Amino acid sequence: MSTNARIGLQLADGSILSVYHHWDGYPEWLGVTLKEQYNTKKNLVDLIDGGNMSSCYSDSVYDYEKQAFVKRDPQPEYYGGDSEAPRLDGNFDEYAENANSGEEFLYVYNDKWEAFAIDQKYDENHKIVSTNIVPVSIPEVVS
Repeated sequence: MSTNARIGLQLADGSILSVYHHWDGYPEWLGVTLKEQYNTKKNLVDLIDGGNMSSCYSDSVYDYEKQAFVKRDPQPEYYGGDSEAPRLDGNFDEYAENANSGEEFLYVYNDKWEAFAIDQKYDENHKIVSTNIVPVSIPEVVS
């Protein structure tokens, strides 16, 4: 089972450019990884530029010919394609409101990382009827 998340960069005008992240979106993994590996605006811009992803820091890739995982240096595992491009929301409220892909955590970088747990309730037609957002802590990076 995956823990879905959204990774966002807050721009100077308050808008947020973001991408979907599929695996291990909880603060103890994704939050720590973002703080360790994507702790500058440039690194984050490079990450987001690739679009929606399975993982931002994967050390293996599935080789269909070998039917096995192959080890590699850690790097993002992007989905690819135009439909996976980053999304731009006008502000944090839109960023949270548009988190409709099963995200359980939202991350925002604005000179430092912030994390939020998001809990959405759905009606019988699978439309979001309420959203609750709570700030959560990202564990400290251990050097």
